[in-house]
Amino acid sequence: MAPVPSGRVHNLINIAAYSVLAAGALIATRQELVVLSPAQALQFTLAFAAGTFLLSPDLDLAEGRVDSKRHWGVLGVLWVPYGMLFSHRGWSHTWLVGPLTRLLYVALIAALVWGALLYLVPGMTLPQWPQTFTLQALWPPLLGYYLSQWLHLMADGVRPDHGARRARRR
Repeated sequence: MAPVPSGRVHNLINIAAYSVLAAGALIATRQELVVLSPAQALQFTLAFAAGTFLLSPDLDLAEGRVDSKRHWGVLGVLWVPYGMLFSHRGWSHTWLVGPLTRLLYVALIAALVWGALLYLVPGMTLPQWPQTFTLQALWPPLLGYYLSQWLHLMADGVRPDHGARRARRR
């Protein structure tokens, strides 16, 4: 197997790809080839950045030194159980399930924190979704997040059928 890029190189690849994509989106928007609102662009950008710097597929190595874990600061310790759950380049390095595992893991942490807050501060209420929220609003952040993950996997040489091939071999 060929060597895989370091975390720093992964970040540079994603930054370069984002720069090209952003320039292309700006040109296409100005020429009215696509309609892209500033809110959609921001959502895509924030999700792409989170996927690149905070939610890298390499968090399955969270017991060691991983750039994404270090970007979490002291909260990086929260990723150690994730690294214990997933073997490196296993399910966490698949094209659809891998990124979803990290989103679900963040949701689990958020639910645990929220549950602890509700227990410690009785009467606290959940924030409400905006009334204008639609499922269609999830596309820009999901696209940004998944694209950042797929660029990482491509740089690692992971094919889109990686998880399916592993399941068939068992």
